[in-house]
Amino acid sequence: MSTHAKRERLLLADLLEAAGPQAPTLCHGWTARDLAAHVVVRERRPDAAAGIVIGPLRGRRDRVMAEFTEKPYEELLQLIRTGPPRMSPFGLKQLDEAANTVEFYVHTEDVRRAQPDWTPRELDPVFADVLWSRTEKAARMLGRKAPVGLVLRRPDGQTAVAHRGTPVVTVTGEPGELLLFAFGRQEAARVELEGEPEAIGRVTTAKLGM
Repeated sequence: MSTHAKRERLLLADLLEAAGPQAPTLCHGWTARDLAAHVVVRERRPDAAAGIVIGPLRGRRDRVMAEFTEKPYEELLQLIRTGPPRMSPFGLKQLDEAANTVEFYVHTEDVRRAQPDWTPRELDPVFADVLWSRTEKAARMLGRKAPVGLVLRRPDGQTAVAHRGTPVVTVTGEPGELLLFAFGRQEAARVELEGEPEAIGRVTTAKLGM
């Protein structure tokens, strides 16, 4: 597994363990147990995980999710730590890097930032650049439902256009914060917003992300 993906995987498992199965998360309606089951199903049941993005398969996804949610919490955490089964494509280093670095970072923050005493963590520059690269590449997809023009901007001035349109809202922040904003965690992301007040209000409540 890649360095970043493996680190975020283990951090996520540790945070889920510390929070407990009934802890809230930023995933609306999901407890820590639900989030753990989602991570395991995504890696180990591709037949059901496809329902995350393919509407007609959502029923199957929900049924399999329900089955995994009933498993002992400790078992789910061990499956997360262990990683995908040997024959899973997620076991390939390059795919792990491409598919899991962002996934685990976002879900780690879903657990951390749902707790009342959370504090921001400082990301090392290399990891921050990795997250920015992923944000740039996925910006149009993540911002496709934005109701106004949306620009993501790093403090150093690098920008990514997430949605073309007017009026324009510019969101400025560190890469991890911009990624969370674009993934629909607007309220939890520590960013600065520039634009017309009405446009800002619309984009902060829009359903961004996957």
